[in-house]
Amino acid sequence: MAIVSTSSLRPLHQYSSFPKCPNFSHYSRFRPSIHFSSLRLSSSAIRATAAVAVEPDLGTQRNQKSEVDLFACPVCYEPLIRKGPPGFNLPAIYRSGFKCKRCNKSYSSKDIYLDLTVTAGLKEYSEVKPTGTELFRSPLVSFLYERGWRQNFNRSGFPGPDEEFNMAQEYFKSAEGGLLVDVSCGSGLFSRKFAKSGTYSRVIALDFSENMLRQCYDFIKSDDTLLTTNLALVRADVSRLPFSSGSVDAVHAGAALHCWPSPSNAIAEITRILRSGGVFVGTTFLRYNSSTPWIVRSLIERSRPTYNYLTEEEIKDVCTSCGLTNYSTKVQQSFIMFSAQKP
Repeated sequence: MAIVSTSSLRPLHQYSSFPKCPNFSHYSRFRPSIHFSSLRLSSSAIRATAAVAVEPDLGTQRNQKSEVDLFACPVCYEPLIRKGPPGFNLPAIYRSGFKCKRCNKSYSSKDIYLDLTVTAGLKEYSEVKPTGTELFRSPLVSFLYERGWRQNFNRSGFPGPDEEFNMAQEYFKSAEGGLLVDVSCGSGLFSRKFAKSGTYSRVIALDFSENMLRQCYDFIKSDDTLLTTNLALVRADVSRLPFSSGSVDAVHAGAALHCWPSPSNAIAEITRILRSGGVFVGTTFLRYNSSTPWIVRSLIERSRPTYNYLTEEEIKDVCTSCGLTNYSTKVQQSFIMFSAQKP
């Protein structure tokens, strides 16, 4: 794709009545401070009366078994023991319990997603993440994401979900038939596309935002084929991914890197879970590109954006420093899709 000057870009709020997206303007003073914790989205169709816990008597129930699962403990990275109905789909995983034999920590489904964060199950301790993370935990932003928010990304050069999906699929050719993890999946826009494609044996839609995962399920339940396909919803921290080292074939991160508190820690963690030959594909907003005038670059560098907008050179530097190879990119205005492979 040809590189287009970013000088023609204008902030999102000049085009849309939706809340201003912090991804679009490098000059914005926008500092998201809204919180909507009191709002609630529609409840899940597969809600149970209580979360499933890993107890000895589960193994005696009909049609249930105990097995080592592909998920790992986010504390010690040991593979979790799963007890519950077999199968890798939303209903089966929801009705299963997971336990780490090393640290004895149990994990279970909350609402319609499996919570595999370090803080899962804690009653007293809580964490507040940086603004860029907390904004997307809002029910309102989660609801709006595919209803106007994401569509406006084309103002910054994003080619659109369908084209971005096709581009990613080209990079993932060598991972066909394997396990794909869609980190920072948001409302599951690409997770659903990957699952419906039938290209991968299993697809995991993973995000830190509880409300994004609930919104993802709201979209999934409207398509009966997705409820029984090899798709799982998992809450996890991108800097502490719940998978054993070298166990994942492909990792996708769509419009996500700039939202991570530490892109370097996240990419290092992604590198850890990829198998040899595994592929990482991501998209994000560039701070500026090679055609940006120097005076504009100077203004951008003096600003203090809420999000981690990186340059082409910085993204490559982080990927290669984490040991990834075969780095390649496609750039259009402020949009970049990059791909790298674990040797």
